[in-house]
Amino acid sequence: MSRPRFDKLDRERQERLMESAAEEFGAHGYDAASLNRILEQSGMSKSSLYYYFEDKADLFATLIERSIGFLLKEIGGFDLERLTAETYWSELEAFYRRSVEVMNKNAWYVKLGRLFYRLRGDSKESAPTNRTFRAARHWMELIIARGQALGVVRTDLPNSLLVDSAMGLGEALDRWTVAHWDDLDENQRLQMANHQIDLFRRLLQ
Repeated sequence: MSRPRFDKLDRERQERLMESAAEEFGAHGYDAASLNRILEQSGMSKSSLYYYFEDKADLFATLIERSIGFLLKEIGGFDLERLTAETYWSELEAFYRRSVEVMNKNAWYVKLGRLFYRLRGDSKESAPTNRTFRAARHWMELIIARGQALGVVRTDLPNSLLVDSAMGLGEALDRWTVAHWDDLDENQRLQMANHQIDLFRRLLQ
């Protein structure tokens, strides 16, 4: 992962590097993306890049994580501890709808999602996605545990099976969504968000 010293880098230089990396990965994909072009665009030297990051995969993973962070900031916070049995599913649905609303306004997140899953689908190139996927799995574990504590998520199956099933469904829905995003209008995307949360509910309730 990016070294802690990157967080100490001047904020403007951090943003310039991330913007340059986003443009390069978005325009050329992961394989064809050039670190030299990223460095030229950002004004950073190669030695400085390797001072902050281990390699190209590390830079890409950090870009994904920061993009998710920006997305979550735009969507608004989600406090699991504030959920009740009455609000658990409705709050999850509202959160998902807000994420779709943000993506309706900024297609960059969809483009990044397509790149992410294209890499994830290639066993030889999936390493840059693993860190993000592990974080997503941990979040799913917390969501399921909170639902079980509230009595709205099933407990009749091993938790590892529930998490595996939910992650499998989530990945399938994400892949379908980014693949068919341009085929749907804004209202259809919001309706799809409701349908997808209903699928999770049918699986886990």
